[in-house]
Amino acid sequence: MEQTFIAIKPDGVQRGLCGEVMKFIQPMKHYLDLKDMPFYAGLCKYMSSGPVFAMVWEGEGIVKMMLGETNPADSKPGSIRGDFCINIGRNIIHGSDTVENAKMEVGLWFKPEEFVAYAEKAKAWVYE
Repeated sequence: MEQTFIAIKPDGVQRGLCGEVMKFIQPMKHYLDLKDMPFYAGLCKYMSSGPVFAMVWEGEGIVKMMLGETNPADSKPGSIRGDFCINIGRNIIHGSDTVENAKMEVGLWFKPEEFVAYAEKAKAWVYE
């Protein structure tokens, strides 16, 4: 079972979309892989501009489908970005792009003891 790090970005929180998506921030470390990009400083400033709602989702290969494409214009209706976003710079949600990055990002935001382990009975009925 894969895990990925998810963060509703400040624009999503400010627009009151946490509930819709679900029905303190370290941007410099989190986006370190983008430090050489021309938009890095602006991204860090934006990600520090307000509260962020951070979480870890678990599932088999469905996270990217649920989030939509980075550019909302390329996202399908029914995805978070397809339904709630219009601008690539304000696409309301971050999701880890690889399993390796997910492990690193989860470690930046959460301590192991902050997770609750439980056996979800429905998994046996959903996944083979």
